[in-house]
Amino acid sequence: MTRSEVRAALAAQGSSPRIRVAAVIPHGEGILVVRHRKDGRTYHLLPGGGVEFGETLSQALKREVLEETGLTCEPLRPLFINDSIAPDGSRHVVQVTFLVRPTGGDLGAADADPRVEAAERVTFDELAHLDLRPAMAGQIIEAAASGYSDGARYLGPLWAEHDHGITEADEGLVTDE
Repeated sequence: MTRSEVRAALAAQGSSPRIRVAAVIPHGEGILVVRHRKDGRTYHLLPGGGVEFGETLSQALKREVLEETGLTCEPLRPLFINDSIAPDGSRHVVQVTFLVRPTGGDLGAADADPRVEAAERVTFDELAHLDLRPAMAGQIIEAAASGYSDGARYLGPLWAEHDHGITEADEGLVTDE
């Protein structure tokens, strides 16, 4: 099936892009990330997840940050918007990444998702070398260098094929949850 045929079939089924929220939670000279492990591979995501029907972006972000990190937070403003579109057109996620201020709680990984190993603080030097998905470490580091003072930026499509042909969908960034 061609990409156009897949898109047509999905459109006929009423499929639409999934909306995901993510949090940039600054700390000193770095940010908070969530370490995932699946099939022996380790990768990192910004804390976040899917927006449920009837839920605002802010509500979804607060819920997801608490579930994945144990922290309560206040979303301050959007930093980035990007797409993750599977090369075959079978999946499409629109991610809105917010600058977030933690307001309480205790840092620790939640038990809800078996792929989540830990919520951890990393320096910007460490972030530059992590397998961060989607691949936006450079943009986060640039935003931090400007004090997160720039307006929200559209980063375009950031879908990436990873080692051994593993895609973001295989790793959990793009899911049906």
